[in-house]
Amino acid sequence: MSFERGPRPGRVARGWGVVAAQVAAALALLAAWEGAVRAGAVSALYLPAPSAIFESFVPMLMRGQLLHHTGVTLAEFAVGYAAAVVAGIGFGVLLVLTPAAERFAQPFVAALMSVPKVAIVPLLALWLGIGFSHKVAIVFLFSVFQILYSTIAGIKQTRREHLKVARAFRASTLQTVWKVILPSAVPTIFAALRVSASVGLVGALFAEMLSSKEGLGNLITRSTASLDTAETFALIVLVTVLAVAMIAALDLLERLLFLRWRPA
Repeated sequence: MSFERGPRPGRVARGWGVVAAQVAAALALLAAWEGAVRAGAVSALYLPAPSAIFESFVPMLMRGQLLHHTGVTLAEFAVGYAAAVVAGIGFGVLLVLTPAAERFAQPFVAALMSVPKVAIVPLLALWLGIGFSHKVAIVFLFSVFQILYSTIAGIKQTRREHLKVARAFRASTLQTVWKVILPSAVPTIFAALRVSASVGLVGALFAEMLSSKEGLGNLITRSTASLDTAETFALIVLVTVLAVAMIAALDLLERLLFLRWRPA
């Protein structure tokens, strides 16, 4: 029988102390920012006050456009990112399990990864049009290679002793992948998932800025063109919150998988 120790009181107190210090620093920065703008030290045209940024959310919510455009961007991101995760992890596992295929595919994958993704965006618009599939393809391209390479690197870090034990117990290939290889690669894969989530969201916004009538990227372009910097900053804050929420969700998923796969 084993017992798990809960977090030590001192460690919990230190954790809350760090959070309190972070909140205090953020509030102090916002107060200094607000004071500088109100005092005229900084032009509101270039850097609007935090209060003006917050107030700009109200008309966007009242017009109903914010939720609609946020939904459009999230839908584009979700489909493209999900496809990138499935393709990146699946293809990475396949390549590691078949070394000959990895040696064959490595130069082609490296060449595709080195191509500037921004340069491909106009070509994708030409091939796919400027609709939903265009944005999904851009999110996919911005995300998949980081996931693929990190999956390969994470799997190769699997300890040989664990693989020998799996062979000794005559585990099938699927059992070895699910119970030995993937648990060993989880930290590396999820590090890539967090980075690629942010990059994929940027890809969706970039595509919307270039060729779209919907989405948060389009709203940012329109507010910038009309010199409504408060609305532009408000949209940037919203995008930041979405990115942080995605990373937090991935952190939670990683912890759940770790609890599932951790050694007994």
